[in-house]
Amino acid sequence: MKKLSIITILIASIAMVSCSDVKRTPGSIYMPDMAYSRAYETYADHSNLAEKGINYDNRPVAGTIARGHEMPFPIAKDKVGDTVNYYASRAIPNPIDSLSKRDADEAERLYLVNCGICHGAKLDGNGPLYKDGNGPYPAKPATLVGDAKYENMPAGQMFYSVAYGKNLMGSYASQLSRHQRWMIIKYIKNKQAAAKASK
Repeated sequence: MKKLSIITILIASIAMVSCSDVKRTPGSIYMPDMAYSRAYETYADHSNLAEKGINYDNRPVAGTIARGHEMPFPIAKDKVGDTVNYYASRAIPNPIDSLSKRDADEAERLYLVNCGICHGAKLDGNGPLYKDGNGPYPAKPATLVGDAKYENMPAGQMFYSVAYGKNLMGSYASQLSRHQRWMIIKYIKNKQAAAKASK
């Protein structure tokens, strides 16, 4: 019985000491950045970070591309009266090699919504705005299928025209994402190839 009471007192003492509010100092930390995170919330106030010696400006590193995004179009819009970049855009290939059935359907839908009103559902330049010259638009839009000029136009030059606008056609950069523009151009090129093959 004496041994049992000694063991009980010992266990109680250990429990009391271990549960007491003892301040422990870990001493020096080998890698404080890993021990204490310097992570900041995205929309938190970052104005005082420089005072703490942290160089953080909330912008992506120059020359990097976000995951899931494709390469930006590397050619800028020409200045008024200049066509150097328009002709340089011929060298830019379409990053979309082929369209799946689903992508082809989406590209056709995008074409009809954004381009078909001028260039026509058959890509013949006879859309509702022109209507064989009886529509509200006086000048015939480009015939994308059946005109050698547009059938031989490289995809990069078409992209330039859609992104920045050319002649009477305005820019569609605000209506269509970069990927959607390339999809439409692939759709047009597929239609041109199909028309040539059927001849």
